[in-house]
Amino acid sequence: MGVRVAVNGFGTIGKRVADAVAKQPDMELVGVTKTRPSFEGRRAVEKGYPLYLAGNGDRAAFEAARLPVAGTLAELLSEVDIVVDATPDGVGRQNRALYESANLPVVYQGGEKADVAEVSFCALGNYAACRGKRSLRVVSCNTTGIARAASVLEPRWGVEHWEVTLVRRAGDPAETNRGPVNGIMPTFRLPSHHGPDVNTIFPDLPIATTAVVVPTTLMHVHVNHVRFRRPPGDAVEILDAFRATPRFHVFAEWEHVDGTPQVMEYARDRGIGFNDMMENVLWENGLRLDGRDAYFFQAIHQESIVVPENVDAIRAMLDLVPDGPTSIARTDRALGLGASPITTRPTEGPAMAHRRRGRATLK
Repeated sequence: MGVRVAVNGFGTIGKRVADAVAKQPDMELVGVTKTRPSFEGRRAVEKGYPLYLAGNGDRAAFEAARLPVAGTLAELLSEVDIVVDATPDGVGRQNRALYESANLPVVYQGGEKADVAEVSFCALGNYAACRGKRSLRVVSCNTTGIARAASVLEPRWGVEHWEVTLVRRAGDPAETNRGPVNGIMPTFRLPSHHGPDVNTIFPDLPIATTAVVVPTTLMHVHVNHVRFRRPPGDAVEILDAFRATPRFHVFAEWEHVDGTPQVMEYARDRGIGFNDMMENVLWENGLRLDGRDAYFFQAIHQESIVVPENVDAIRAMLDLVPDGPTSIARTDRALGLGASPITTRPTEGPAMAHRRRGRATLK
C-alpha cells in the first residue's frame, strides 16, 4: 500500500499523471475526477480508475452515459493523502480553499500563477528546497524545459546571460478551438512570462525570453543563446553533460531526426505512455559553441514533459525519499524513461570531430 493520491481533473495532463502515479511502486491512485461525461471519463472507467464528480458535475449525466460514479470530489479528498490538481488554468486557485479545508497537501500545475503555492517545482532544479512543503506548483512545460537545461548548465559553467526564443505550438492536438491557425503570431508581452517563471526556481539566473506561436500541435522548440562565465572545453562537453542527465534525449546526426515530426514518430515507435516524449529533446548537430557562447535548439512535448515532475513533487512534499536523484530514478524506471544503448554517444566520426573543434553550424 503506497501513498494515496487523487488526481482532480482527467484531461490532457491529468490522465497522464494518473497513469504515471498508478505505475509507481510507492503510490496508489485512489481516484480521478471529471465535471462531465467524455471519452476520457470512459477511459478512466475502462482502466479501473474510480471516477468522481468535480465542480458542478451532474451525476445523472454520467449515469445516462453508463459511467459509474464513485462519489464527489469532497468524498475523494477524504480518502487520500495528497491531491494533484490538473484542472484548467485558474480553476486550481479556486479549488485551494477546498484542499485547505480537507487539510491536504496539493500539487498545482503551471497554468496557475506562482503564488498559488509555497514553491514552484522542477525535480532537477530544486527538489531539496521543496521537501515537506504543503503546496507546490509544477511549472509549465516550457518553464520545465528551460529549468531542466539550467540545472545542467549553470552549476558546471555559470550563466552570464541567456536568451531564449520560444517557438510555441498553437494548441494541443485535441484543442480544435485554437486552430487551424494560418500564421505566425508574435507574443507581444516582451519579454515573455517564461523567464520570470524560471526565476521562481533559479532566482539569480539572468534569462530573457520571447515567444511566437506557429501552426503546429506537435511540440514547442526553444532557440537558445547562452553566454557562460566559464567556457566549456568544446561542444561535445556540453552534449555529454546533457546526455549524462536524466530527462534529456540527444539525437545523433545519423538518426536523421530533422525536426519535431521525427521526434514524435520516435516517441510513437518507443510507445511510452500516450506515445509521449517526456524528456527535453536536443540534437547533436543542433548545438554550437563559440568561445563562451553556446547556441542550441531543444524541443519540448507540451502534453507530457511535466508528468514525471508531478510524481517527484508528490515524493518531495511527503518526504518519501531522501533526495531528488533517488526520486527521479524511481519515477523514470517506472515510466520506462532513460537512455538505451542506441541513444548513447556513438563512435566519433568526422562530423563529430568537426564539432569537437568548435566549427559546427546549426542547420
